[in-house]
Amino acid sequence: MKTVSEINEKIKEGKAVVLTAEEVIEMAKTHGVRETARRVDVVTTGTFSPMCSSGAFLNFGHGEPLIRMSGVTLNDVPAYAGIAAVDCYIGATELSSTRGMEYGGAHVIEDLIAGKDIRLSARSYGTDCYPRRELDTAVRLEDMNQCFMFNPRNAYQNYSCASNSSERVLHTYMGTLLPRCANATYATSGELSPLLKDPELRTIGIGTRVFLGGAEGYVVWEGTQCFPSRTEYSDGTSSFGGATLALIGDMKKMSTDYIRAARIYKYGVSLFVGIGIPFPVLDEDLLAQLARPNDELYTEVYDYSVPLRKRPVLREKVSYAELRSGEIELNGKKVPTAPLSSLKKAREIAAVLKARVQSGVFLLTEPSARLQLDTVKKPLLER
Repeated sequence: MKTVSEINEKIKEGKAVVLTAEEVIEMAKTHGVRETARRVDVVTTGTFSPMCSSGAFLNFGHGEPLIRMSGVTLNDVPAYAGIAAVDCYIGATELSSTRGMEYGGAHVIEDLIAGKDIRLSARSYGTDCYPRRELDTAVRLEDMNQCFMFNPRNAYQNYSCASNSSERVLHTYMGTLLPRCANATYATSGELSPLLKDPELRTIGIGTRVFLGGAEGYVVWEGTQCFPSRTEYSDGTSSFGGATLALIGDMKKMSTDYIRAARIYKYGVSLFVGIGIPFPVLDEDLLAQLARPNDELYTEVYDYSVPLRKRPVLREKVSYAELRSGEIELNGKKVPTAPLSSLKKAREIAAVLKARVQSGVFLLTEPSARLQLDTVKKPLLER
């Protein structure tokens, strides 16, 4: 048994043993779970995937004369201004009013982090204390006040694999799906995926420090649509899914190495977000989860040709080892697979986070409160 404070002391003294999730898997194969749990103090993870439920709060500061912004666009992308005089929230998937799917909120966020000028246009109804009615100017991230990403749903624990049994091509947020199940796509980094490594969220809660877009970020709540579940299979194995995180972090410290806009063909705009979580090795049970390899981590394959809440299941269990091999068996035939997430970037994030922990600049945090994990999934009731 170890505690987070004990591990942090070892980090400060430069004595902590820190491994990436892939490295700890190999050690556990060689030395076993018990010995690996004794030797290792921290395991780092990483993911770099499209995360549509992302965005940023921006404070522009006051100009002269004063304006209470009630309508805001950034490079022609609408932002929500119903907050205060010079604040707004821009969502990653919002589309440009002039360029459509070619440019959206995700691009504005990436361009701001890259240091580019952004065209700010604002209008107002005018008041005695805020008389100005129009504003059109260029803004940069460094010239603004507080600017932070607030992402309502990130780091999806275990997303399903998608295929298409229909006779036509489908353009979805899971990419282009070919007819008659000619391909399958998935979006989770498997054995590097943060929430698959601590599936019951023993060490993750409000206040947990994470790697977010190259900067330090924090868990502020459970993410939207956070409905943790466990599936038991007839062969005695199981899989976890459904957990999500709401995250916050300082945009001014982020990097476009880990925040990138994306255009998904005939679907819309999304944002690739780089997230890494360092896990304290508290005991053997947690290490056993941290050391689960791709061939022990499973998801399911759904038919995206049926646009309903309960899509048909094409295959109830497929391992990430099989998905990563480049093909899976589906309906008696071999089907090529492709990830939306980047394994290269996930490995890079886990390695960067490992180096930061080893150097002592990134300490672990104990959650101030557990996340609410007993939520019930409710459909929209149309009345």
